[in-house]
Amino acid sequence: MTDMKGVRFLMDSWIMAALLAVTPVTTSLGAMATRVEDKNNHIYKDFIASPLKRSTLASSYIISGFFISLILTFITFILAELYIVIFGGELLSIEAMFMVILLIIFTTAASSLMMFYLVSWFKSINTYTTASTIVGTLIGFLTGIYIPIGSVPEAVQMVIKLFPTSHAGVLFRSVMMKQAEKVTFADAPASVLEDFRLNLGVSFKVGDTILPIYSSILYILIFMVLFFVLSLFQISIKEK
Repeated sequence: MTDMKGVRFLMDSWIMAALLAVTPVTTSLGAMATRVEDKNNHIYKDFIASPLKRSTLASSYIISGFFISLILTFITFILAELYIVIFGGELLSIEAMFMVILLIIFTTAASSLMMFYLVSWFKSINTYTTASTIVGTLIGFLTGIYIPIGSVPEAVQMVIKLFPTSHAGVLFRSVMMKQAEKVTFADAPASVLEDFRLNLGVSFKVGDTILPIYSSILYILIFMVLFFVLSLFQISIKEK
């Protein structure tokens, strides 16, 4: 593969796409630290005792976390594109950039909801710090930053495919690697490109079926709705 054209462009795009899939999760989790600190310092009880509705209070945490994560992810995207260009790659087309921006907004919204629910169970900074370390380490494997999905056993691959973040990686890679794939695999058979995409997590395969892109969008959307409902339940019934 090293003898093929545009390999550096292709692999840089692969790495940066995975980084963009990870950033919404890690930054939204980091932004939710305020909620844990408020609980730990008993400030949260003051908020609960005020005329503010719990739903309003929860929304403020989610919205602030969303915008913090969104800004940081956009900065990451800009730096990622600069990195790719500096090392010989190409800027994304206007259409591809627009698609990436939509994906950033979509995955950041999903991550903010999921991290809000996760953090709602933490009552101390130590627990939050431990969970953040575990999530930060685990997510690198789930998105294929540390090791491509095709390099692990099939049973592990199936577990990875269950996590919504891995599907976010598929979405970002399918957009950001498209130009590079045209350069690198210009003269290669379609089967070679298909194997490459499956091995590096650009596409997911379940059984004998390669999942279409919209299935990853739908999968993340299901998790968004699930964690939204769970958060509402947490706010209205369980939270004290």
